[in-house]
Amino acid sequence: MGIFGALTTAVTGMRAQSFALENISGNIANSQTTAFKREDTSFVDLIPDNIPSKQLAGNVIANSRSTNSVQGDIQNASVGTYMAVNGQGFFVVEKPASFADNQPVFDGVDLYTRRGDFSTDKNGYLVNGAGYYLMGIPIDPQTGNLVGSVPTLLKFDSGFLPAQPTTQIQYQANLASYPLTANHDTSIPKSELLQPINYSVDPTVAGTGTVVANDVPTFLKDSVSGGAITAYDVSGAPVNVQLRWAKTDSSLYGGTDTWNLFYQTDSTATGTTVAWQNVGTDYTFAANGQMSPAVPLVSLTGVVVDGVTLGNVTLQHGATGITQFADPNGNVQVNSLQQNGFPAGVLQSVSVNDKGRVVGTYSNSRTIDLAQITLANFNGVDGLKRIDGGAFVATDESGPPTYNAPGKIVGSSLEGSNTDIADEFTKLIVTQQAYSANTKVITTSNQMVQDLLNMLR
Repeated sequence: MGIFGALTTAVTGMRAQSFALENISGNIANSQTTAFKREDTSFVDLIPDNIPSKQLAGNVIANSRSTNSVQGDIQNASVGTYMAVNGQGFFVVEKPASFADNQPVFDGVDLYTRRGDFSTDKNGYLVNGAGYYLMGIPIDPQTGNLVGSVPTLLKFDSGFLPAQPTTQIQYQANLASYPLTANHDTSIPKSELLQPINYSVDPTVAGTGTVVANDVPTFLKDSVSGGAITAYDVSGAPVNVQLRWAKTDSSLYGGTDTWNLFYQTDSTATGTTVAWQNVGTDYTFAANGQMSPAVPLVSLTGVVVDGVTLGNVTLQHGATGITQFADPNGNVQVNSLQQNGFPAGVLQSVSVNDKGRVVGTYSNSRTIDLAQITLANFNGVDGLKRIDGGAFVATDESGPPTYNAPGKIVGSSLEGSNTDIADEFTKLIVTQQAYSANTKVITTSNQMVQDLLNMLR
């Protein structure tokens, strides 16, 4: 049986090397395939049962050894919806079982892939180059919170983002301790202050102070600009909110440094119509330039500007947001002026950031987080079953998926194949030599059989 056993063993060797060659061929063929995971070959010896002194080297079989946990190089890409996983984790995807009325129909089977070349299709889904549809967790655009905890198919409609009215204005600024108003004269004490006696009604009365149209020219000379910002009503209509500061008392004359803030209510007012409204709070400052007491916020009720109703608006300053320090320019240095409203807008594009969130860009210049991409992980990652298009199916060997994998999503990037061409060429040479050596065994065994037959003749 030795000669015929050698023939059988050589055949298994050739079969194993052929199997290895097929893996090498596939690895080289997919060396440029996005996120491809190469298949290495593991050889296993098969030993017949025998006593130690009669044991044989045995036959051989070849098995595939997955490299699902071996990462490919991450390369930059110019497409905003492309992404790569740096570290552990797989994108959760589904593939349509069929199409009806040009709409995909899914069978609910979750698949997993590292291939991140996703782009939006005509229906608003994110689909990669192999036809797999991305899953994730939607985000409530109003609250920014996740909607649920289980990944679902992501679809982004091109409908309107509803307008959000302005309810809060963040405002921080420094007021010059000596304002250089149009009426100021360093030789005339209190000329930099607002003088209520020059107005039809006292504009400094807390809560009710106003400036009527007839007094606007005087008011502009007694005050300094505090900046302007565009706010929005409930329908998204814009309105320009103008702010002005007027100093009403000063420590230079034995009093307390006090300022009043006004906003314009009617830019076209005439006669005795109210043009500017006092916010109703005295801003007083200590010698160190800090508010005393602090005014972290001011609530404005029923704000109407140029006929546009904003309703209740909160001015947010923070404990130290408004200061009074010396400034040679004598004006108001606005450090922060922002508001939380915006008009309605249409979704124009989506992209993926490095936090793994799908971000929508709207025609109103707003960027809103739309979804959180979920990464799945497996205890036995190399036990996943490979299917077409760089996707995998969970198996008993891989275990069930666990979410929130530790990998990090890198936006505008793609993971390359983990195939090393040089290494594959080396394995190719070794495989060819091993295959040829097995053919020599068959040739030699055949010659020995011929010698045996010739002897019998």
